[in-house]
Amino acid sequence: MEEFRHCYSRLCRESGAEPQDTVLQKLQEPPRGRLDLATQSLTVDTCRALGKLLQKEALLTELILSDCMLSEEGATLLLQGLCANTIVRFLDLKGNNLQAAGTEALGRLLRQNKSIQSLTLEWNNLGMWEDAFATFCGALAGNGTLRQLDLRNNQISHKGAEELALALTCNASLQQLGALRLLTAGFLPDLRWNNIGLLGGRALVNSLPRNRALWRLELAGNNVPGDVLRAVEQAMDRNRERQTTSRENQARTHVLSKEVQHLQEEKSRQFLDLMETIDKQRKEMARSGRASAARVEQLQEALNERRSVINALKAKLQMAEAARALSEQKAQSLGELLAAAEQEQQSLAQRQAKEHRLERQEAAERESKLLRDLSAANEKNLLLRNQVDELERKVRSRQEQLFLARRELSSAAAELKMRASQAEERLELEKKRSRQSLEDLEQLRAKEVEHMTRHLEESERAMQERVQSLEASRLSLEEELSRVKAAALSERGQAEEELIKAKNQVRLEEQRLAHLEEKLRLLAQARDEAQSACLQQRQTVADAQARASQLGLQVEGLRRHLEELQQELSSKDQEKVAEVSRVRVELQERNGRLQAELAAQEALREKVAALERRLKVIASDHREALLDRESENASLREKLRLKEAEIARIREEEVQRASFLQNAVLAYVQGSPLRALRPQK
Repeated sequence: MEEFRHCYSRLCRESGAEPQDTVLQKLQEPPRGRLDLATQSLTVDTCRALGKLLQKEALLTELILSDCMLSEEGATLLLQGLCANTIVRFLDLKGNNLQAAGTEALGRLLRQNKSIQSLTLEWNNLGMWEDAFATFCGALAGNGTLRQLDLRNNQISHKGAEELALALTCNASLQQLGALRLLTAGFLPDLRWNNIGLLGGRALVNSLPRNRALWRLELAGNNVPGDVLRAVEQAMDRNRERQTTSRENQARTHVLSKEVQHLQEEKSRQFLDLMETIDKQRKEMARSGRASAARVEQLQEALNERRSVINALKAKLQMAEAARALSEQKAQSLGELLAAAEQEQQSLAQRQAKEHRLERQEAAERESKLLRDLSAANEKNLLLRNQVDELERKVRSRQEQLFLARRELSSAAAELKMRASQAEERLELEKKRSRQSLEDLEQLRAKEVEHMTRHLEESERAMQERVQSLEASRLSLEEELSRVKAAALSERGQAEEELIKAKNQVRLEEQRLAHLEEKLRLLAQARDEAQSACLQQRQTVADAQARASQLGLQVEGLRRHLEELQQELSSKDQEKVAEVSRVRVELQERNGRLQAELAAQEALREKVAALERRLKVIASDHREALLDRESENASLREKLRLKEAEIARIREEEVQRASFLQNAVLAYVQGSPLRALRPQK
């Protein structure tokens, strides 16, 4: 570290600046592999010198720069130096108020550096710079070494949370390429005390199913609802369970591989020991030719015991085969249940189609009924038109009478004029004949003129009164005609409105039918999804059967190995029976060797028992998988039952609506004025 201190001083002087005393004091006696410059105000020259040193320094694994008041240029220079570093594992940049340039430099660091596993960025307000934070999240998506990320108090909004969710999704896809490495250490982001809110929380929840390495996500103080927090906690629990199960599977596979290797080594060692014993026995049989009948009987008893043990092993194998047959029968029963469910779905679809056809027929009947009502309204309109025609004929007759009265009035006026002219002629004759009696005649004429004028005035007054009465009757007839026409037009408009309403109701019923068809299509899609899930379950059952067949093959291999051992033992027994006369002297030594073989056989029995236990464990796992599939089938049946109940409820609602509509139409028809004007059939 002294060399690091000298290099720092030299680089500062080369750049024309003095090294900071506080940094030199921290570099005098630092802990091994750790550089703590927290709460030190670092200048740009110091940051430049540290960045150059960190490019090639291979001693530091932890670098703490919290609350150092780094400027944008200084932070950029430090992070550029760390891009080429391959030793630093822990980097703390807490409370440095990094802005857009610093956030982009952090993105370049995550894209280029492959050694940093823990990054602390608390109190930096990274979320205020949306574009720079999006760049940072894009770099995080491509980073595969970071394990812990602290983003507390960074003003991250829901948009920043969406970018971070996208980064977690992409990071999860990359982690699947190295799942064995990432299962041991998951990615741990800390997002407490930000402004993520409901939308950001939902985005993070939607990204969690694709990320299986994330096992802890802190979201306190973000105004995130409790259901979203519970969903995040459930996803984290599932990831932790996956990691624990994967670790357990790795440990089991490791233990099993060790056991298999140990068995192979023991088998090879036993084979070598057996070959050595055979060689020794041959040498001993060459040296000695005596044997003991009692020992032969003991050997036969030992062989009988071995045969009984082998028979027991065969019985256990038969039991395992019976268990496998039971599992196959269960799988077949599950397949039959799935077929029955499919048939029920088909019958349900047929019933729905029949109900749809019935509803269409009812709609057609309603439309025909409305058309009949429209025809009745048209008939009423024709009757009203006939009445209007009759009234028009009456008006025309009254007009003819008025015309005749006017003609009579004109003839009377002409007659009066003729009489006046005759009277004037008479007066002129009287003037010629007698001028003497002028006064009398003038008086008499004045009287006659007055009488005639009175008569004419009375006749004119009577004629005018008659004309006025005729005009009043004509006006009343015209008003009655206009009222009748207005009533006919109003009734016709009402009939047309009723027809339009009926058409709208028919259109609404068609839309409802289309909505029901859409629901049926969605139900068919759900049924197809259930069928695909059933097919997947069948595939898993087939995989389990394939595993069971593989285990059966392994058991067959073990059985063949036991048969080979039996054959070898029988060949040895035959050789021993043939050479009993030569091995009687060394019977005790052979007895010891046989006891050693018995111990080896006992070890083999223990191994066979261990293999049987393994078979039981695998069979139990297979049974549990089948139970899980049965529970999933039960849940699917429950969903189908709920869908059927919903369809029945919708059908009842449609029937109620149709009955309400029919009652309303009947009430309207019964209460309308058209019914009163309807002619008797």
